[in-house]
Amino acid sequence: MQKELTKIQQNILDYLVEQRSKSRTPTLAEIAKHFGYKNRSTVQQHLQAIERKGFIKRNPKISRGIELTFENNYFIPHPVLGEVAAGNPLTIYPDSIDTVELPTIAHVPNDSFLLKVKGDSLKDAYIFTGDIVIVNPNMEAESGQFVVAVLDNEAVVKRLIKKENVIELHSENPEYEPIKIEKTHSNFQLVGVVIGVYRTMAKKVG
Repeated sequence: MQKELTKIQQNILDYLVEQRSKSRTPTLAEIAKHFGYKNRSTVQQHLQAIERKGFIKRNPKISRGIELTFENNYFIPHPVLGEVAAGNPLTIYPDSIDTVELPTIAHVPNDSFLLKVKGDSLKDAYIFTGDIVIVNPNMEAESGQFVVAVLDNEAVVKRLIKKENVIELHSENPEYEPIKIEKTHSNFQLVGVVIGVYRTMAKKVG
C-alpha cells in the first residue's frame, strides 16, 4: 500500500510526472536545479523516501533511471486554451479558459496544447461537444488526418483532405458540407494535427 507523501515529496513527484508527460525523465542535477537545492544528496534522500512509499522505482546505474510505478492512475492538470468548432468556426482564446486533468498515460508532447470541442460535426468519428482534443503543432498535416485550422480568424477541427489546388475540411456528419479553401487563400492556417481525444465520463448533477 502506498503511504502518504510530505508536501515537498509531492512537489518532486508532480515534477517527475510533468516531465514524464513530456517524454523525458530528469536527472538528479535537473531536479536539484528546479527546486533550488545546492546539494544533490538532498534530492537523493527525497527520492529514496518517495521510492519507499511505492510511487517510483530507481535504477542508480542510469542517470535518468527513475520509473513511475503508478502513472496510469495519476492525473495532472493541463490548460485548455479555448474552444474549437466541430460545426461552425469559433475563436481560440489567447489565454487558458479552463484546465483538465489528464492521466499520465495520455501523452502530451512538448508544445502541444488542448482545445475543447463544441458542436456535432464530428459525431460519426465519436468526437462530441465537451471532448478535449490534444493538438500537436509540430506535425506535418497529412491528407485524411483530423486537424485544427484557422479560417478567417476562426478555428475549426475537421478532417483534412488535400487536392491539387484546393484544401477541403470535411465533417463526420452528413448534415455539414465540406469547407473548400483555395491554396492561395491568404487567411487560412493549419494550426496542428489532432493526436488524441480525451473525454471525462463525469456528469454534473442538478
